[in-house]
Amino acid sequence: MILQSMRMTWRDWRAGELRFLLAALVIAVGALSSVGFFVDRVGSGLQRDANQLLGADLVVHSDEVLPVALRSNLGRLQQAHTTSFVSMAVNGDESESRLVAVKAVSERYPLRGQLTLDSGKALHQIPAPGTVWADRAVLTALHVQIGQQIKLGDSAFTVTHLIQDEPDRGPALMNIAPRVMLAEADLAATHLIAPGSRVEYRLLLAGDIDQIRSKQKELQKLIDERQVKGVGIESFESGRPEMSATLERAKQFLSLISLLSAMLAALAIALAARRFMLRHVDACAMLRCLGLTQSEVTLMFLIEFLILGLGASLLGALLGYLGHLGLLIWLGSFITVALPDPSLLPALQAVAIGLLLLLGFAIPPIMQLRNVPHNLMVRHETGTPQAHTILIYLAGLSIFGILLFWQTGNLKLASYTFVGFLAGLLLFSMCAWLFLRSMKTMRNWFGWPAWRFAINALQRRSAASVIQVVALSLGLMALLLLTVIRGDLLSAWRAATPANAPNQFIINILPEQKNSVAALFRQHQVAVPELYPMIRARLTAVNHADISAKDFEAENAKRMIEREFNLSSMQQLQTHNRIIAGHWFQNNQPEASVEEGIAKTLRLKLGDQLRFEVAGQKIDVNITSIRKLDWSSMQVNFFVIINPAAAAGLPQTWITAFHLNSAAQSLIPDLSRNLSNLTIIDTGVILQQLQNVLDQVVAAVQFLFLFTIVCGLLVLYAALQSSEQQRLQETSLLRALGASKKQLSQSQWIEYGLLGGLSGLLAATGAAIVGWVLAYQVFDFAFQPSAVLWLLGLVSGVLCALGGGSLGLRHILQQPPLLSLREG
Repeated sequence: MILQSMRMTWRDWRAGELRFLLAALVIAVGALSSVGFFVDRVGSGLQRDANQLLGADLVVHSDEVLPVALRSNLGRLQQAHTTSFVSMAVNGDESESRLVAVKAVSERYPLRGQLTLDSGKALHQIPAPGTVWADRAVLTALHVQIGQQIKLGDSAFTVTHLIQDEPDRGPALMNIAPRVMLAEADLAATHLIAPGSRVEYRLLLAGDIDQIRSKQKELQKLIDERQVKGVGIESFESGRPEMSATLERAKQFLSLISLLSAMLAALAIALAARRFMLRHVDACAMLRCLGLTQSEVTLMFLIEFLILGLGASLLGALLGYLGHLGLLIWLGSFITVALPDPSLLPALQAVAIGLLLLLGFAIPPIMQLRNVPHNLMVRHETGTPQAHTILIYLAGLSIFGILLFWQTGNLKLASYTFVGFLAGLLLFSMCAWLFLRSMKTMRNWFGWPAWRFAINALQRRSAASVIQVVALSLGLMALLLLTVIRGDLLSAWRAATPANAPNQFIINILPEQKNSVAALFRQHQVAVPELYPMIRARLTAVNHADISAKDFEAENAKRMIEREFNLSSMQQLQTHNRIIAGHWFQNNQPEASVEEGIAKTLRLKLGDQLRFEVAGQKIDVNITSIRKLDWSSMQVNFFVIINPAAAAGLPQTWITAFHLNSAAQSLIPDLSRNLSNLTIIDTGVILQQLQNVLDQVVAAVQFLFLFTIVCGLLVLYAALQSSEQQRLQETSLLRALGASKKQLSQSQWIEYGLLGGLSGLLAATGAAIVGWVLAYQVFDFAFQPSAVLWLLGLVSGVLCALGGGSLGLRHILQQPPLLSLREG
């Protein structure tokens, strides 16, 4: 039986019956396994270097100086300390300034991993007193070289080395400023840390595994018992949680894109398998006549498809391996570890994915062959699918749902995506069907016979036409979203931002420096901006009930509870704020106004009493209003504002935002020179960095969507192939009745053009709708898609359809009409 199945496989391969099935499977498996190989390598690298990525075996981090209880009784554990924050660096002649990420390190840093400089490995060395090590970007921005000085706060330092690799730096995506590293002993003289400064303190520990685990339990117990806020623990077992979370989100996102390709490929597989079944009905009937039972016939075809599935899965795994190299080109810069070679797991998963797709979408048509009667050799009838075959198709959809869950690892996300896929398919199918129905009125628009032939053909094969339109529309819509719509969204966002919107923020202004700041603005003939107090506080209770991150399920809610808030206080409501519930401050009682988004996230409402802890002081305020903010204004915004009566006596720094034109750029270095503790943030630089990151991610996603468009063309080709015999007979009949080759060729081109044009317009409309939803519901700004979107969609759809159609049906007009009619 196996040998006979192998002979049948070879015969069908030589006859070209299996090549399309193989191509569809290879593309689907390749799309999914490319993500699998990428995630496997990055995940293995993070796991292998977990302690090196921490710079230690155990790290205790806090946004305040660690309590003595957490820093004492460390026994024989090795320890080191780091203090990190952002500040301004100025060059020697104070003509240039740059926002930098300052990191002060103690002796023995790092405890694990190695810090790499331009001169090689820094084996447990730190910058010498009076010197710093810096990223190349710092030197470039400040126009300094190795051996020259830069200024941090009140101190000047000589740059002695360039930092090439920093073990506990974190992913590039999270680094908004280049690094400057100095010795911990030099930090105090800079006077950069003031009350209210946002600083991260890290205690690094290293030792044997038992000691580390024991100390971790001891520290966690202390944190829980004393309810220490803002303190977290990272271990060599957990690695860098933010990097692991980023990788998990990337896996889910990229897997969903690949699954769109797999979904279209599954449709192509089902169409190709049905064509295979129809072309093997006679052969199956002959085998039955020769004495084979239903089970034997079924087993022969199952073995043939198993051989096909294994071969296609292995080829798909090879394609996925090559594809993941493309992903590494665009996304590899976000990963700071040297990646190990991939394991065999993604390849084994690729084989399983291929067999699952084959089982769910190719086997159902083949199962119909077991029911072929003997007398089919005389009467050519295939019958309708049996009830159990329809159930198998439903099982195929279930398998696709399982595949979704397997790849995303999130039941909720998989469920929403599955329902979204089905809804999208139904919506596009309905639109295509309605358009085809309306074509009856188009039949007499032109007097060309070719036009009428094309309209009639589309309506006769309406089911196949709908499938072709849906498949091509989905692929094109995905690409339009990442090209035209992305550009339109960015343009709309820029248009929503006022021309004079602030492009500079200043933080860490001390109360006694407010007049000095205003004087420098007047000196440079720049309008003095409004200054707002900024009070660092931690939310500890709501309505007299203590709260913690454990009380919330949403990750953003947990983060808000764990970190400190930046409160502010003012007498008058800011112009870009609007009260949507309650009233603005009216009396001298402690009051608070809360932004609507954070109110929803933390389940806060009017009348709730909030307790904040500010530098050891506890204040209780009642929510008297909910505000809606205009984030596009780029002005200073606060989640929580308290009235001046509640803010009296609390430690605070000040913040401001302003628009600086090119003629007054000298103000920035002047501020940094005269008030060295200020942190000045150029939002234009940060937005450009985010744009660069976005461009990298989009490039990787577009790379994956190439699989999607190829799968869309495969479905188009499969649908054309499934109607090949019918088209041959129709074409032969029309030629026998006097139609010329030219007329029939024109008819085919018109048919492809109409299908492609409809697909392109549907894709453009779908992309515009998604863009509108993103603009209004997510980003909250007005959005008007460009008319170029529909033009590009129309042209792309027509070109794709003409290409796929000419490839699939170019031989139909070459076959003699008499031969086709005899075969029919």
